Amino acid sequence: MKIVLATSNQGKVKEFQAWIHEYEVVAYSDIMEPFEIEETGTTFKENALIKARAVYEKLDDKNAIVLSDDSGISVPLLGGIPGIYSARYAGVGASSEANLNKLIATLKEKGVAKTPAFYTAAIALVCAKGEFCVHGWMHGEALSEARGQNGFGYDPMFIPCGYDKTLGELDESVKKAFSHRAQALELAHIVINSLK
Repeated sequence: MKIVLATSNQGKVKEFQAWIHEYEVVAYSDIMEPFEIEETGTTFKENALIKARAVYEKLDDKNAIVLSDDSGISVPLLGGIPGIYSARYAGVGASSEANLNKLIATLKEKGVAKTPAFYTAAIALVCAKGEFCVHGWMHGEALSEARGQNGFGYDPMFIPCGYDKTLGELDESVKKAFSHRAQALELAHIVINSLK
């Protein structure tokens, strides 16, 4: 069974291949011309489904399963932002560093050193048998400073529950063991196996 990821990010392809290693996993951009997919949803689930549906509609092989994910960090103190706008919090095309710095500045403006926050990952699966979506969460605290060089995105400002270091300070293998994306990938793997 072929798994087509609604991404052209080869790093993400490798991450998914590690979890779903018994299947052929390819980026959609490896089998068709990449195209723009507008994320117009209001939830992580909606955006993941929008991307998966768009790729599935253009697939020649309707026996394949298309996977797409959408994820981000939410800070309840700030009304849940950046949420679904995590990748473009500092503006469309902004770098991960710019997004991180904007969130840190926003927390500093509120006068807080740390506040509860959580990551959400939604993975959508679209195939001939239907549409499915699974979620994973990682709870912790967002800091008003960046610490550490590991990970990416908001990792240097996020301390997961049960730890005293940020994801930027923790070894990548520790993060992969319990992250929001790891939880969602584990559930997606169960769904894929049930579709055989």
